[in-house]
Amino acid sequence: MSFDDRSGNGGNYKDDKTIEVPSTLPMLPVRDFVVFPYMIIPLVVGRESSIRSVEEAISKNRLIFLVSQKDLNEENPHPDSIYTVGTIAMIMRMKKVPDGQIRILIQGVAKGRIKNYSKTTPNFEVAVEKIEDIRSSTPAENEVLMQKSKEKIEKIISLGKTLLPDILLVLDDLQDPGKGADLIAANLGIKVNEAQKVLETSDSKERMGLVLDYLNSEIEALQIQQKNKVGKDDNRNNREQFFKDQMKAIKNELGENDSKSEEIEELKEKINTSGMPKSVLAEALKQLHRLERMHPDASEATMVRTYLDWMVDLPWNKKSDDSIDLKFAKEVLDDDHHELQKAKDRILEFLAVKKLKNSMKGPIICFAGPPGVGKTSLGKSIARAMGREYFRIALGGVKDEAEIRGHRRTYVGAMPGKIVQALRQVKTNNPVLVLDEIDKLGSDFRGDPSAAMLEVLDPEQNSTFRDNYLNVDFDLSNALFIATANVLENIPAALRDRMEIIQIPGYTENDKLIITKKHLIRRQLENNGISAENATFTDDGIKYIIAGYTREAGLRNLEREIGSVCRKIAKMVVLGEVTTFEVNANTVPELLGPPKFLREDKLEDSQIGIVQGLAWTQAGGEVLQVEALKMKGKGHLALTGQLGDVMKESAHAAMSYCKAHMEELGIAEDFFEKYDIHVHLPAGAIPKDGPSAGITLTTALVSLMTDTPVRHDIAMTGEVTLQGKVLPVGGIREKCLAALNQGITNVIIPLANQKDLSDIPKLFKDKMNFILAENLDEVFTVALDKTAKGKPKKSDQKKDKKNKTSSAAA
Repeated sequence: MSFDDRSGNGGNYKDDKTIEVPSTLPMLPVRDFVVFPYMIIPLVVGRESSIRSVEEAISKNRLIFLVSQKDLNEENPHPDSIYTVGTIAMIMRMKKVPDGQIRILIQGVAKGRIKNYSKTTPNFEVAVEKIEDIRSSTPAENEVLMQKSKEKIEKIISLGKTLLPDILLVLDDLQDPGKGADLIAANLGIKVNEAQKVLETSDSKERMGLVLDYLNSEIEALQIQQKNKVGKDDNRNNREQFFKDQMKAIKNELGENDSKSEEIEELKEKINTSGMPKSVLAEALKQLHRLERMHPDASEATMVRTYLDWMVDLPWNKKSDDSIDLKFAKEVLDDDHHELQKAKDRILEFLAVKKLKNSMKGPIICFAGPPGVGKTSLGKSIARAMGREYFRIALGGVKDEAEIRGHRRTYVGAMPGKIVQALRQVKTNNPVLVLDEIDKLGSDFRGDPSAAMLEVLDPEQNSTFRDNYLNVDFDLSNALFIATANVLENIPAALRDRMEIIQIPGYTENDKLIITKKHLIRRQLENNGISAENATFTDDGIKYIIAGYTREAGLRNLEREIGSVCRKIAKMVVLGEVTTFEVNANTVPELLGPPKFLREDKLEDSQIGIVQGLAWTQAGGEVLQVEALKMKGKGHLALTGQLGDVMKESAHAAMSYCKAHMEELGIAEDFFEKYDIHVHLPAGAIPKDGPSAGITLTTALVSLMTDTPVRHDIAMTGEVTLQGKVLPVGGIREKCLAALNQGITNVIIPLANQKDLSDIPKLFKDKMNFILAENLDEVFTVALDKTAKGKPKKSDQKKDKKNKTSSAAA
């Protein structure tokens, strides 16, 4: 066995004091070399007794005693021909080969001396005592000894001696001359009796002295060789190849080089055919060269091998061909999703430009809207329409920046980030990547993932995206990134600025009816094992479910209720109670119980101090009745209904406007000296906030203070200023459709919101009358029913009628 192979890795040290040596150990006699502690050595075991010793060690604690035999040619040694001092070793790996031999990888643990032989047949078993090192030198002497040894090793290498390239690095880390002596003796290739003498020397200082003598002898021999070879070595260029061939032959003989060489060649071929850019290719080949020089069992070798596997698996130049057929894309988008016209138009625009211009960076689009409106599934439809691969990256709850950029390879278990992992899985560099719930990214002591997304989502920067694990540039500009979010305010401004925001509105009742008939019913019938013959859904039944059992902008709860109806029908079909069941407005309560949500009744007549306002929620638009009441007092304003700070400020602004314009509005001069005012918004358990109730609150106060009823067939929304200006608000589409669902066709909105009317479907817009107001005077002119001023309420009329009847009866 060559000393080049058996020297192993000198850096894998264990504390021999932690190893408990049992009373007896199986013994393995070795020929032509000496095993030292702390070294990893491959061995080929062929003798029957030696194989039994290895099997016995494996079956117990994997510990075995290795000792050299004095006569190298003796096939069956006896105790007298075996040295007494050897090395206690741990069997790290064992492999049986077809010819009956065993290959093992062992690591020396501690020195030991044979006390006696427990048995000699069929294999050796000995009682061993550990030998502790004696350290007689001072730290200064240790440093001098280690320095001398390194100088002599460098001299030997310069003279052409082939040693492990890492031996000097390992010696740099050692401060104990005893361990240094063992390392040098194991790698120097000295005779067995000389190496045995080093092993048997317990004093570390004396042991290093012996080794230094051997080094001096080796230097003298090499110098003589150099003199004799002057003028004879005309082929120095082949020297390196000679040693490589020699090492390869030795490793082939040991049977440990075949698989590694094949693996290196296979990796090299994959790297060269992976299509990497030049700079990336150079880095990959550099790492491959490092792997080639490493011991297969070194921990760093596993890390480099994994890194190269990632590099060759990435789609550096693999693209899927885009399907640039706008008609087909439009059919796919319309088939999968109802409405969502803005999002569909943007994708068709991208495809049109792509068809005209081949080299084009992928846009960064963010679909923002309430839950359940189809933002994520829209990304899947886009991938299908374009013929690209699709991958969804869930970002909800991600708090570690390394989840996006990857971990550096220095960490144990390091991996690339989610972006690189997605590209490896889809195997193309131009997929549709859906970054789901980007507004749910968090941040803590591990970093801010949203900051890491800045480079990913910037078309000017992501062509050179650098993952910490790969540490090379990867071009992300071909990928189409689609982000989804519920609340845009939760996305940092810098990240929001990099994305093209497309608002996805909530669905109207008519939209939900169409989608339910087209998609939800078919899917739930299939999921619950019944056919369309078993369950028939009528339009009024679907509308009853939508209005009475769901309160959402999306469709998730509606699909759950449809699924619940299908399950109950499936149960009845299996029990034989029905073969077909019609789901209509009368039968829905039988299946789902009483409705969960009831709409407020619209006002039947005009009343003083009661105004119908419009609000926007995550579930869509709502009609809220604002009530104002006066009572004896000193002008105090009370606000109830769980109002937020902004809404309270709107109420105080409305109150100040009324006080400042008492004469113009016709409010009595002593009103605030005689009355307190209470403003209430019903559904007190639900928090309410925002400025859009400004004109509603002002109209309710003016109606109350002037005893003028407010029209019952009108609803309004808009922010108010102290000067009486009506400012624009959001959610116009949802608010107006909510009013229409309540049967209210006259809606007052700010003049600045006129542009938002284009979002309302023409079918509903034609049924409504939009009143555009720029100031409060225009609102009061339309909303206050001055012709009915002083007209008592119906309840008052009934009361007066009852009193007259009672008087007549008396």
